[in-house]
Amino acid sequence: MVAPEMIKAAQAGDREALVSLLREIETHVYRTAFYMLGNEQDAMDASQEALIRIYTKIGSYEEKALFKTWVQRIVTNICIDKFRRAKPAVSIEEHEMIFASRENVEEEIMFRDTINEVHLAIEKLPEHHRSVVVLRYVQDFSYNEIAESLGLPINTVKSYLFRARQQLQTLLKDYQKGGVRG
Repeated sequence: MVAPEMIKAAQAGDREALVSLLREIETHVYRTAFYMLGNEQDAMDASQEALIRIYTKIGSYEEKALFKTWVQRIVTNICIDKFRRAKPAVSIEEHEMIFASRENVEEEIMFRDTINEVHLAIEKLPEHHRSVVVLRYVQDFSYNEIAESLGLPINTVKSYLFRARQQLQTLLKDYQKGGVRG
């Protein structure tokens, strides 16, 4: 949680406070971008863009909203813009797998496979459903914070989450049955 004093100092022009503030939020910004965009390079680009925007717009932050919801709105909007502009591309990434011991190899592979299936399922959600899922389950936002971050009525947030969970269940069942991946 970011200290209100740090935010006020950053707004007053204290560069050290602003840099500390940005360092404190950068992991959360990246995590949101990664889950929304689904790839490391795009997430890094979006995170950097969001941090620059926060750096330049810190003076416009008003305490009407929680700081984290203000930050999430910026990150989410940047990701949605990138998502809309993105052209479908094939991404081939090499992942190095490091195993603690040979006994856990099968369990580790199954765990990573499950994580991958969940991530792929989230990527297949429509952007408005993906946004609420990421904010709720990755960033642990309350319904009110999601509504405020995305500028949506709370009932719309609840509806999007309900539909997104249904879609995720269906997609994950398809994966378990050996459905098409990616």
